[in-house]
Amino acid sequence: MRYLILSLLLLSGLAQAAEITAAEQASAKELAQATGCLSCHSLSEKIVGPAYANVAEKYKADPDAASGLVQSIQYGSKGKWGRIPMPAHSQLSADELKLLANWVLSIKK
Repeated sequence: MRYLILSLLLLSGLAQAAEITAAEQASAKELAQATGCLSCHSLSEKIVGPAYANVAEKYKADPDAASGLVQSIQYGSKGKWGRIPMPAHSQLSADELKLLANWVLSIKK
């Protein structure tokens, strides 16, 4: 029973990450370009930071991935993907942070 509950929780987290409309995808990509995210990240290849598809793959089973990614985007992060820190993007609204996090987690390899 415990495994069934855990599996359902994991699947619900995956479903949440996948629930992003085409309009939200376009808005998120535009926001990522406007805020400089795509200077260090790309969808499928490492630049300075990891490829978004690699981020999505790493956290696909984590039901708290979106909230953790929001924190990393808002406050910056260090040491998760190497030595180079990601700068904070504290100017983004809560809705923008959530949109970016859900978009990143929806990207497939």
